[in-house]
Amino acid sequence: MSLTILFMPESAYGPTNNCIGVGDILRRRGHRVVFAAEASWKGKLEALGFEEDLVDLAPPPEDAEEQDPGQFWKDFIRETAPEYRKSTREQLETVTKPIWAELIEGAKYCEPQLKAIIERVNPDVIVEDNVITFPALLTAGKKFVRIVSCNPLEVRGEGIAPVFSGLPAEDRSEWDAFRAEYDRTHRELWTAFNEWSVEQGTEPLPDLDFIHEGDLNLYVFPELLDYTDARPLGANWHRLDSSVRETDEDFTLPFERRSSRRESDGGASEERSGRDNEHERNEGSLVYFSLGSLGSSDVGLMQRVIDVLATTPHQYIVSKGPLHEEIKLASNMWGAEFLPQTKIIPLCDLVITHGGNNTTTEALHFGKPMILLPLFWDQYDNAQRVDELGYGVRLSTYTFTDEELTGAVTRLLGDTEMRARLAAAGEEIRRRDGLRKAADLIEQLGK
Repeated sequence: MSLTILFMPESAYGPTNNCIGVGDILRRRGHRVVFAAEASWKGKLEALGFEEDLVDLAPPPEDAEEQDPGQFWKDFIRETAPEYRKSTREQLETVTKPIWAELIEGAKYCEPQLKAIIERVNPDVIVEDNVITFPALLTAGKKFVRIVSCNPLEVRGEGIAPVFSGLPAEDRSEWDAFRAEYDRTHRELWTAFNEWSVEQGTEPLPDLDFIHEGDLNLYVFPELLDYTDARPLGANWHRLDSSVRETDEDFTLPFERRSSRRESDGGASEERSGRDNEHERNEGSLVYFSLGSLGSSDVGLMQRVIDVLATTPHQYIVSKGPLHEEIKLASNMWGAEFLPQTKIIPLCDLVITHGGNNTTTEALHFGKPMILLPLFWDQYDNAQRVDELGYGVRLSTYTFTDEELTGAVTRLLGDTEMRARLAAAGEEIRRRDGLRKAADLIEQLGK
């Protein structure tokens, strides 16, 4: 039976790309897939074979030119970039709360638009990949799917660290203070949004949560990082170990990859020891560096990382982002504004990332270690989890020393035992095929 499935992702690239991946599987199975994405995605989704029935999250400027997808959030993040130097607890007031406030205004503004879209499209299933409730999606009398494409600490529990904190799982000493500060900074905002949502016809929100559960709930996070022992989830929750879209264009390296020393000397260098020889042994490694479409707007940070990596003997592919013209690459680097990330990561030996959930899960999908430089939101939680479980290194984003970054690169490239574990984990994650699992579950719900 052919279904009509309406996707509403958050305007940022991560959630939208996640929905593109699942939606493409459903579309190829013969279902009608419609995107109620934010208006800056106009034409981008249609080009992939989807229908578009888009929304504005704010009044468009009278002289508005065509915007890049997610431009609002790129501008917002760039403007708040100085706040990322603060601790996660301090960011609750100056970063996290303002983001929630903007999301709430967007939800209120587009409520009548969504009702009209649902009436036009008449979907069998509505899929939302976002962090906030849109009442129209819940009150339409349709099957509703919630996708969590941020770190699953978003689904709270007493036995896990508080979301957005980046605090360790085994040390609870700061958990209560962080939760108290979240309550202090967010209680009034949450209360008003909960009251508005109920006025629109929804059930009350869970305490201090800004989104309801769905008839079906999917979350994107590999089992090897998950918190299931500390916080079991209900029967209507299903983990997707990864959700790696298959719509990215093919990619061929635009430069000749250097042979590594271990390849050129028949492995003799494996017998050497010492830091210098370790450094040489990994010469010729290929590293992918991306701070995401939002993080790359901090040109100063991008340039700092690039300048340090320029001193190493490796080659780099750099996702330069929307301000690409302001970023100067070194001679051992190649980059562009947009890159087909899911086709590049498999070619690389190491990923340097902000810790966004898409990049984190994609790196593990392909069995790659990570260096993480978190900026805001759930990126700290991903960075902490990868570091504490030994699949990468979390660095202090704005205060790392040159030696800390270059040392992490050398250490991760040279850790053959960890790399073997990651390669095996990647094989298992790919076998579980999160894309098709998500499509199967959505189909079953719609029947």
